[in-house]
Amino acid sequence: MALTGIRVIELAGLAPAPFCGMILADFGAKVIRVDRTKVPMSVDTQARGKRSVAINLKNTEGIALLRKLCVQSDVVLEPYRKGVMEKLGLGPRELLKENPRLIYARLTGYGQSGSYATAAGHDINYLALSGLLSRLGRSGEKPYAPLNLLADFGGGGLTCTLGIVLALLERTKSGKGQIIDASMVEGAAYMGSFVWKSRSIGLWNRPRGENMLDSGAPFYDTYQTSDGKYMAVGAIEPQFYRQLLKGLELDAGELPPQMSFSDWPELRQIFTERFSSKSQAEWSKIFDGTDACVTPVLLFDQVSSHPHNQERGSFMKDSSGEESPRPAPVLSRTPAEPCLTSDPAIGEHTAEVLQEFGFTSAQIDQMVAGGVIECNAIKAKL
Repeated sequence: MALTGIRVIELAGLAPAPFCGMILADFGAKVIRVDRTKVPMSVDTQARGKRSVAINLKNTEGIALLRKLCVQSDVVLEPYRKGVMEKLGLGPRELLKENPRLIYARLTGYGQSGSYATAAGHDINYLALSGLLSRLGRSGEKPYAPLNLLADFGGGGLTCTLGIVLALLERTKSGKGQIIDASMVEGAAYMGSFVWKSRSIGLWNRPRGENMLDSGAPFYDTYQTSDGKYMAVGAIEPQFYRQLLKGLELDAGELPPQMSFSDWPELRQIFTERFSSKSQAEWSKIFDGTDACVTPVLLFDQVSSHPHNQERGSFMKDSSGEESPRPAPVLSRTPAEPCLTSDPAIGEHTAEVLQEFGFTSAQIDQMVAGGVIECNAIKAKL
């Protein structure tokens, strides 16, 4: 796989960093998640392909052990607030002195500098500070955060992954590692570059929820069908809009012009009534094979059985039968080969990993006895 041979130390955290670690593991990296000891179970739902080492970071020996793991790895991925790793003596300056090739990725909400650097926050806060939240929502309603996807995962985990891969590529030229300062505020804002840079062409001149691409246009919206399901419509271009009207059996000559803003409420009402006259399956049959840009809004338990997704194998099941998306994008020569076994329990691979790093069984037993580490391999198999 593309990242085979890359060793990553991921400090256990919440959603964005685990997503980054999972992507790296899916594409071949050896990702070792460092969990704290005396924790009953992991909350990492994106642990696919990772191994778990449990280390007591309240113990000086535990900190020293983590240091050894970090400096013998290619990437360190840490999700803590600014200053936490420095207090442990494990900041990037210290570790890069010992291993100049190390890539030290810091994934936080607000970044490593600025007045909010040490502040708590979540996706909705980062999205708010990026400016994007002000553009999201229906007309006449308050700003609406669409799940915790844009900042946590798009601007956070995915952007951090890009930073790591870029740093790995650059290291092949310079032989040197570097520090990655991944801010979810900036990542989300950067992901929204199209919105920022298309203001000059008039795409966002109207209030929130009244523009062409933010649910303002009746030809870019969702509509309920007779069976209580939904269809998604994205017929922007004139040639696609004509096919939409054809499928709906509407005469363009009897309707207001497509781009007449003042007539959009009337058009929306017409579309609403028309879509409510048939079931989702009936509309899907009408629009499949056309360029009307009309598709069914599928539920999670429907996506893998849709013919297109089925043909591409876009979704997969793990050993327990749980379904999830296949890693993307698909590489022709070195595609991802995600691990489909169960997620690791905390400390499941402690002994195995430490042996790979050169520790003897006697040293490992001594660290277990001293409360420096936890080995739960037997417990994990029961």
